[in-house]
Amino acid sequence: MAEYNKQTDEAQVVTLESKIIQVYWGNRLAIQEEKIEFEVWTQFIGNRSAIEIKVEDKKGKTVAKSKGEVFGNYFAGSIIVPKKAKESITFTAKLPDHGLEMKSAPAIVIPAIDVTNQKWSQKEARRGDVLKLTAEVEGIPDEAEVMIHIYEYDQDGAHDFIAKFPTTIKDSKIEVAWAYEYHEDTDEIPTDEEKKKYGGKYNPPEYFWVAELGGKRFGDELESGLLEFKDWVEIELEDEDGQPITDLDYQLILPDGAERKGKVDKKGVVREENIPPGKIELTFPEDQESEE
Repeated sequence: MAEYNKQTDEAQVVTLESKIIQVYWGNRLAIQEEKIEFEVWTQFIGNRSAIEIKVEDKKGKTVAKSKGEVFGNYFAGSIIVPKKAKESITFTAKLPDHGLEMKSAPAIVIPAIDVTNQKWSQKEARRGDVLKLTAEVEGIPDEAEVMIHIYEYDQDGAHDFIAKFPTTIKDSKIEVAWAYEYHEDTDEIPTDEEKKKYGGKYNPPEYFWVAELGGKRFGDELESGLLEFKDWVEIELEDEDGQPITDLDYQLILPDGAERKGKVDKKGVVREENIPPGKIELTFPEDQESEE
């Protein structure tokens, strides 16, 4: 940087050296017929200075151009990667008024990507279940990394992020396992009766997954389908002396408003599997006698 070391009562002109500091693509992969972003950082370049961007493929053939103006020593833009671009593309940022230019590192050109047939291995999940996520992939080579995102579905679209983890493409497929756990308090899930007060209805925890590869996401429109959480409940019945109360008929009012009926077993236990999670109500018909 130029230094000023003159006396204080003189007007001086200090010339600062203009530079292009760095230029780079926003992604290492450039997907044909998809957008790829680029950035240019400069030093001591005046606002509104002209900048020219030229994109070339590996053979040096120009495949795209762009123009603009630098503001705050920064310029960013994007291009649609043309189908004619092959192998890799680089871009050169040129400041014609300053006689400066810099070339980027290459981005690898790949065919248009598609992910289809996204699935969960089952439609319902219970605590501790190990689920398999599968999909078919086009346009991505084997061993390429894919990032998997899992979300809890929200009817209003404000989906809750649950987990993120990488996997790799094998035989043009995504296939990865995920162990399901529910860490929230189920009594905080509004029941159907509570939701009806506000014009809604019971909604159990449901999940979908998204695959992210090449800067593009697949699955945000619920292509994987929704995975529903199913729970269980176990209640032990005892009298005041701690003895089990057995053989009573019972009725469970489930969080979704459904009912289940059964009989208390010989150990005084009520157990129900595969029920929607949330608050439940246990009732007993009158005029029953327990076999203690």
